[in-house]
Amino acid sequence: MRELYLLDPAWTHLNHGSFGACPRRVFEEYQRLQRELERQPTEFFRGLPDRIAEARAKLAEFVGGDAEGLLFMQNVTVGVNAVARSMRLGPGDEVLATDHEYGANDLMWSYLASRDGFDYVRRPFESEDDFWAGVSERTRVLFISHIASATARTFPVAALAARAAEAGIVSIVDGAHVPGHVDVDVQAIGADFYAGHCHKWLSAPKGVGFLHVAEGWRDRLEPQIVTWGWDEVEFVAKHQGEGAIDPAAYLSVPAAIRFQREHDWPAVRERCHALLRASVERLGLEPVDPDFAQMAALELPECDPDELWRRLREEHRIEAPCWSWNDRPLLRISVAAYNDEGDLRRLEAALPNLL
Repeated sequence: MRELYLLDPAWTHLNHGSFGACPRRVFEEYQRLQRELERQPTEFFRGLPDRIAEARAKLAEFVGGDAEGLLFMQNVTVGVNAVARSMRLGPGDEVLATDHEYGANDLMWSYLASRDGFDYVRRPFESEDDFWAGVSERTRVLFISHIASATARTFPVAALAARAAEAGIVSIVDGAHVPGHVDVDVQAIGADFYAGHCHKWLSAPKGVGFLHVAEGWRDRLEPQIVTWGWDEVEFVAKHQGEGAIDPAAYLSVPAAIRFQREHDWPAVRERCHALLRASVERLGLEPVDPDFAQMAALELPECDPDELWRRLREEHRIEAPCWSWNDRPLLRISVAAYNDEGDLRRLEAALPNLL
């Protein structure tokens, strides 16, 4: 599989979870679309709505969504910002989240809380029931990752979305690490909002994600920008207008889906999981969540994770991020289609001496 990607072979790439990696064939389709745009821009944009609709429909099928409620977004952070700014929260209201959430989203919620007067509550997650005990009469929004970025922990988002709906609480799921990584059916999960990436585990070009909006919220979501289409009745037409952007990444999503289907992705996932499981056992480090798929965050002994990450890069050309979460140093390993046992053995050989 490695030859099907554009990655520099001088490096050991174990950080697919951060930025993904686009297969050569998908990237060529992306560039073909860009060249088509530049050859005849007016004609390209004239036919763009139909082509975007087709790409949206294929993505909706892939993630188990409703195409009429699915919007392309540049990334999950953009989608979550759009949702958060539509909530109309104020003094006396609370947003409940875990303490595993992505840092950029923590910053966004903290900013809005300081501006608008509501409380952003980050609660440790010991169990579903223990976490739900943090819900109060002030809780208006439940915000939770499907698979957390820092800790690679998987959360019971469907069960929590169901409890939130019963309690009249809005549920927002950050699914950045899900599409292409594990099977997902966003309608079955039942969250009011589900945001996901296409450039990570689906391996589409950079700059494409999505926001899926439940039907009851489609007339209340505020636009990223007010532009052409806002006076339309239909939900997607009101929100998908972004001006003269380069839409090639959006239009390349079907090629990314096709690439995975042509390469027996269930078998690829199984192989990657087995490689990662064996490496974790050889390292002897405890994962934050033992039920990982292709990405695991491992508990390190006391160390400076920033320095460890630097030395892995500079001395060994290994990309495997290290950071501190709740004052606990972690190493996160991602195993993707292009990885093999040799990649993991290089990390295992370097890590003990560096620690």
